[in-house]
Amino acid sequence: MAEAAMMASETLWQKIRDEAQRTAAADAIFGKALVGLILVHDDFTAALSDLIGRRLGDSEVERARFTTFSRDAFNGQPDLIEAAGRDLQAIVLGDPAISGVLAPLLHLKGYVALQAWRVSNWLWHHDRGDAALLFQNEASNVLQVSIHPAASLGSSVYLDHATGIVIGADVVIGDEATILQNVSIGRGTELPARSPRIGRGVFIGSGATILGNVRIGDFAKIGADTVVTSDVPRGCTAIGNPARLTNCPEPASAA
Repeated sequence: MAEAAMMASETLWQKIRDEAQRTAAADAIFGKALVGLILVHDDFTAALSDLIGRRLGDSEVERARFTTFSRDAFNGQPDLIEAAGRDLQAIVLGDPAISGVLAPLLHLKGYVALQAWRVSNWLWHHDRGDAALLFQNEASNVLQVSIHPAASLGSSVYLDHATGIVIGADVVIGDEATILQNVSIGRGTELPARSPRIGRGVFIGSGATILGNVRIGDFAKIGADTVVTSDVPRGCTAIGNPARLTNCPEPASAA
């Protein structure tokens, strides 16, 4: 598994470097920035760690701290880099406005926020809770994305536009999910409080709210500004407040 992850990371890194070199050759001014952001680094781990440090740290000391934490996480668990690569490629596959891997890596804050969460999650599970919460706090302040370190997200996840996203502790989100801006996912008011479980390939529209002990089935869609407090079956679309179901592959009761 570690060897396969390394090979995938190396292939992606070569694509990033190739794009950076072509861009630098075409634009001398931006090319100077690309040397420090991409071309000076030896691998994807180093470049991504540095990028997280640059985005979260507002001083040289803080930048170095966030970079070091990120490098420790990626080196300590190589499949995090594989997941980061899948997240990047999911953006290219899912967004027709994106044609390469360099632009989303450098310019989409949702991507950086997601990778910062991956580092925070690693820290959380290695008894470094204060550092994990520091990542969450800075990602919230700087990138306007707050994902609790105790949440669980799969790979090939796309945080599109990525402003005002809040994902609480113990939320589970599967692979290939797409989440737009101003989405809140977290515990409800029931006791004991439980968090949503969201399946694979789920699309969550802007302004949606998903609360409590609910299950969102694979490939379901949650419409813009929808409020979900009950289960949404696989493949169904939930719309409105309170949510109602439509376009279900099989007959389903109201949400």
